[in-house]
Amino acid sequence: MSLFEAARETIEGLQSRAVMGRVQSIRGLTVIVDQLRIPVGSIVRIESRAQTRDPIRGEVVGFQGDASIVMLYDESGGISPGDCCIGERNSATVPVGTALLGRTIDGLGRPIDGREAPTGLSTRLLHPQRTSPLSRTTINDPIATGIRTIDGLHTIGRGQRLGVFAGPGVGKSTLIGSIARNTSAEVNVIALVGERGREVVEFVEETLGPEGLARSVVVVATGDESPLMRVRACYMAMSVAEHFRDQGMHVMLTVDSLTRFAHAQRQIGLAVGEQPATKGFTPSVFAMLPRILERAGSLRGSGSITGIYTVLVEGDELADPVADAAKGILDGHLVLSRDLARKGHYPAIDPLASISRAADRLADEHVLAARRCVLKLLAALAGAEELVSIGAYAPGSDPDVDIALALKGELNGFLQQASSESYEFPRTCRVLLEMHGLIDSMRAQLAKATNNQLQSQVQPPMGGGR
Repeated sequence: MSLFEAARETIEGLQSRAVMGRVQSIRGLTVIVDQLRIPVGSIVRIESRAQTRDPIRGEVVGFQGDASIVMLYDESGGISPGDCCIGERNSATVPVGTALLGRTIDGLGRPIDGREAPTGLSTRLLHPQRTSPLSRTTINDPIATGIRTIDGLHTIGRGQRLGVFAGPGVGKSTLIGSIARNTSAEVNVIALVGERGREVVEFVEETLGPEGLARSVVVVATGDESPLMRVRACYMAMSVAEHFRDQGMHVMLTVDSLTRFAHAQRQIGLAVGEQPATKGFTPSVFAMLPRILERAGSLRGSGSITGIYTVLVEGDELADPVADAAKGILDGHLVLSRDLARKGHYPAIDPLASISRAADRLADEHVLAARRCVLKLLAALAGAEELVSIGAYAPGSDPDVDIALALKGELNGFLQQASSESYEFPRTCRVLLEMHGLIDSMRAQLAKATNNQLQSQVQPPMGGGR
């Protein structure tokens, strides 16, 4: 974005004259302001007559008659009837720039890492106009994650959007931290939405670490913040990622979690009077999901945003309204299995339940054949697991099962990986091709042994006889 365009966006967002209203009442999470005639999405500030605190900022999320419905970014303590509410901007803007790299900020772009505020930032609209679908490019180039299971079996490409579906406690945060540290993308933008404060510290200092943080921007809105701040944190991260993409960079955007983003939007919808629909989620939730997810991708003559969105599933049940809606929009999904996690199998990615819709076009014919061969063996092993566990499987019944059992250690060794371990993409492909060669060799040996056995069974006895 040029300096002129940035200045134009800033000027267009400003109020041409002061628009004021008076606080009428507070209803749950919202403040009702009388005679505040400004558009939905406008930024306002409420000045307390008691002067017990600094002005409180919020956003117009709806209206009813002559009254505007305002949701605050902060607590409503100190507000009293008749307080002045002043419109500041017709549209929300956010600070963006390279000075944000290595920083942890909130949904308004304010640093929360105890360091000085970054300088040299420009502003960008929080909700820009939709991008034309014809300005996008196809997904042709793989992006490495350093995770063998992903790079080898479910390769993702630049501009792809992938969901990570997981229940609590199966290694979701560790996985996305490993990807952020090891990805071949130039910049990471990470939104931690609705997380516990303790988990934020652990993720930034331990899971991401200094090396990962140096090329990352972390946007945080913890679970005790207002739903508006949680929603805004996700959009803030998206806007920061778009800024770097427009600079020609390849960005890895991670949102943890999309489910808590949806929960926050549900709270906003209910507060402004929306009727709950599927499992209590309001219609605005399902309208907003494609709006935020479609902003990722790659554009012609620009960089790319590869999106990874975690989705929490209740009881590991994927038939959840948010999970269903996300799967219909995303370009693939990784499913983390609690059964694998119980066995100490990390990352707990279920290779058979996961899929990348761009994987086939990102691999040459040899790697593609190797991938299909390994997945076929894993499927055969999973199908015979119960028979094998009770000792009812008869060797020789299925060549694929026989090979899978013989190579079970090698297969699990490929799928398991320490969180501190990183595999380069070419190396992962070589290991996959070597495994394919070993499988083909064993299959040929089994076929030869079976053929010899059949010939010995049909061979006539020596010496003849009448």
